[in-house]
Amino acid sequence: MSRSHLTLGVLEGDDIGHEIVPAAVKVTQATAERCGLLIDWRHMSIGRKALDESGTTIPEGTLETLSTFDGFILGPIGHREYPQVPGAINPHPILRKHFDLFANVRPTRSYPDIGCLYDDIDLVIVRENNEGFQPDRNVVAGCGEFRPTDDVSISVRVITREGSRKVATAALELARSRHKRLTVVHKNTVFKLGCGMFVEECRKAAEAYPDVTVDEAIVDTFAMHLVRHPQQYDVVVTTNMFGDILTDEAAGLVGGLGMAPGLCIGRGNMAMAQATHGSAPDIAGTGLANPYAMIESTRMLIEWLGRRHYLREAQATAELMRQGIEAALAAPATRTPDIRGTGRLNDMINGMLATIEQAPKPA
Repeated sequence: MSRSHLTLGVLEGDDIGHEIVPAAVKVTQATAERCGLLIDWRHMSIGRKALDESGTTIPEGTLETLSTFDGFILGPIGHREYPQVPGAINPHPILRKHFDLFANVRPTRSYPDIGCLYDDIDLVIVRENNEGFQPDRNVVAGCGEFRPTDDVSISVRVITREGSRKVATAALELARSRHKRLTVVHKNTVFKLGCGMFVEECRKAAEAYPDVTVDEAIVDTFAMHLVRHPQQYDVVVTTNMFGDILTDEAAGLVGGLGMAPGLCIGRGNMAMAQATHGSAPDIAGTGLANPYAMIESTRMLIEWLGRRHYLREAQATAELMRQGIEAALAAPATRTPDIRGTGRLNDMINGMLATIEQAPKPA
């Protein structure tokens, strides 16, 4: 029997998360109703609010409950400002590792008149999510960073064949659905074993995708070309730390982190929509937060689930959301100040909703 509904978790996170996540839910729900998609939204507490209420940032039962959903939205987390208490852990790596969300899909796209450095950027960086240099996710027990003496600090980088192969395959699948071009970014000239293994597995995975043209780039050279000629790239795959840095650089080309959406995916049926920016406590509550990244991340989640479950209503919802987003970005009055707008968060939402509500209902 075909499906016509989704169950999605809603975790607002911290600071501006309490504004932009409800915005994403509002826009998605209005579009879903237009397209005949039923969404059961399940709100759960996470982050600082959960810490204050229950003594931990991830309350007991959260992971088990999320596993029963089709996917979930995670708002920005301000973990750097958490008090130094045992329960104040960063939820990001816990969620990614628990659900094996090993690929962080981060698109970068130009829109007219919002302050992009180029008008024709359309690329996606696929960042490995669960190993690499990040010490809060690259070991099973303990920490991948330690200080044996007061004068020495050691950070361990973990690269595995399986982790490299999984993210390479995800990137190749994405490249096949786009322009059939993939760039593997690494530094095997220096990290001969770590990046060497990553490259080996990317090359092996590519053998199963003869229709995809695969090239390679050293990370520092790539960083330069990304600034000078971003149009030459389509899909890019790289390791965790390199991806973390390069996606912020890419966002700077198209208006900043407010224009940086993301979707964390794995091999299973679970996915997590997560904008790549921080929680911005300095503008929380002012109405100045740009909701684009969170709304586009949610749109990506709906689109991914629509393809995954052959759910026509979800695919229609994602397409109509895209139209609403583009319409709001086209006018200064429905854009926030960070992208050359004169509006605020609610103006941007209303601009999207105006287009969505005026669109004919899909047949």
